[in-house]
This record gives sequence, C-alpha cells and structure tokens, in this order.
Amino acid sequence: MATTSPSSSRRQAGTRAVDPGVRAALSLATLPAAGVQVGLIGRAIGQSRTPGMHEAEGRRLGLDYRYRLLDFDALALADGDLPQVLDAAAAQGFAGLNVTHPFKQAILPWLDELAPDAASIGAVNTVVFRDGRATGHNTDCFGFAESFRREMPNADLGQVLLVGAGGAGAAVARALVDLGAGRIEIFDLDSGRAAALVARLAEQLGAGRFAVVGDLAAALGRADGLVNATPIGMAKYPGAPVPLAALRPSLWVADVIYFPAITALVAAAAAGGCRTLPGRGMAIFQAVRAFELFTGVAPDPAALSGHFDAQGPLPSA
Repeated sequence: MATTSPSSSRRQAGTRAVDPGVRAALSLATLPAAGVQVGLIGRAIGQSRTPGMHEAEGRRLGLDYRYRLLDFDALALADGDLPQVLDAAAAQGFAGLNVTHPFKQAILPWLDELAPDAASIGAVNTVVFRDGRATGHNTDCFGFAESFRREMPNADLGQVLLVGAGGAGAAVARALVDLGAGRIEIFDLDSGRAAALVARLAEQLGAGRFAVVGDLAAALGRADGLVNATPIGMAKYPGAPVPLAALRPSLWVADVIYFPAITALVAAAAAGGCRTLPGRGMAIFQAVRAFELFTGVAPDPAALSGHFDAQGPLPSA
C-alpha cells in the first residue's frame, strides 16, 4: 500500500534502546516465529472488547494470535512514555498496535509513514510494524461509515453537528463527508482544536461545508444529526456532551462509545424519540480493517460481531 513520505521529525520505531522501567511495566515476551502478537495502547482500556474479538477470530482462522492491552493507567506510564512503548512493541516482534484515547494524534510524530487514510484524517488508530518501519493507518473512518450505512439508512445528512475534534472526531468528520453530509458544524471544548480540524477539512475538501460552533443548543436546533466523538459518556468521563434538553425527535444521534452500550446521550435521545446509533458497530468494523492489516487475512465481519457479543452483555449508563 502506498504511504505518504515521512517527515524529517519521524524516526524509525524499534531502533532505540527501551527504558528498563518501561520494559518491566509492559512485561513483554516474544512469541514463537509463527505467532501473531498485537496490542492496544490507551488509557482506561481495561474493559475493551477489542482483544476478545481479535483473539477469537484468530482462533477461528487457525492463527496463533494474541492481543495485549497496554493500558497506560494500569501500567502507571506517563504520556511521554508513548515512543518507548512503541519501540518496545516493535522490538518484541509485535505485528502492530491499535491506538485509542488519548494517543490517536500524539502518536503521529513517532511513526515512519502514514497511509493515505491516516495522512488525510490526521489521526491514527492502527500501527503496522513491517520491514523495520512503523506505518500509521486509520480504520475508525471506515468503522463509523460502515456502521452508519448499515444501521441508519436514509438518515438526513443535510447538516450534522460533530462534538469532539480529537482523533476520533477527525475520523468521524471524514466518514461523514464520505457518507454525503452537506454541512458539518464542529464543537470542541478546545476551540483551537476544532478550528484546526475545520481548516484541514476545508483545505482538502473545499471551504463552506465546515464551521466551528460555540453554542451547542443553537447548533442542535439547526442540525439534522448529532455525533458524539468525545470520551464523555464512558465510565471514566460520565455525563453527556450536549444539553440533553435540546434534543428533539427529528434529530438522529450517534455515539462512538460502546462501553457502556447505551450512553447517557443515547439513552436520552432514544427516550425522546430520536433515531440512535450506539458505538458497537464502529468498534466491530474498525476491527475488521485492523485485523486484516495486522495479519494479511480478511476476517468475517459477522464472526467478529459474534465474538463481540459472546463476551457478555454490556452495561448501560
């Protein structure tokens, strides 16, 4: 797959000695040559269903496939340890890593290359180690778009309010464009980050379709749909990202969060008569693409869905 040229600030992963403290925290072990080992890096990821999906699909396909959680909270690692963790995984023969909050954009300077999807979006959720190089990809965009196509047919995409301009928000914004959204208004508590995303989208796709907003209630009043791409709604970040009183039945509401299965936002929207899209589908379809990138083998989306559900019922907010 063609990739963008790396910037001069990027350096080859796995070529620098790994700090003994980081190595001890990770407790990494090398798999046999025939094995496939991957991992997920992020914070507060102990309840992620991604390892179970990947490992179960690997077994179904006859692979010696192991998936590690590299939770910076549980391992007491600092954000600044990110390049060391990347190096350690590469040195131990990992096929790659999934990347989640808060590292989808922070990881960019530490990669050798970006695939076209990641370069366009400006965020990475999948890193592949191959031939001594670390290449960043984005499977979140496909994951959200495919889930939306399947579960929200005929949804009005004339005007969409996107809350959250971080790594997930950047991927969702591009997915909304690919789905045919006419206008996308973006809100983030960090208005500079929202402005940067709008500028990136306008440069790539033309001005006039994207705008930063500051008044959520007013933006909801003119929107056809709402997407939450923030971590607000997760157990670590309880609550809702918008004023729930501003929801109305003609609005569709999507959330990228799947744990809990039904966030406070989705619950309130459903109770108010809105069409809703929880984050389950995005989690499954981003894993479809990531699994193939790691192994070179195309998984069965229906099987991955079954592996997701086999891990038991998810709590609701």
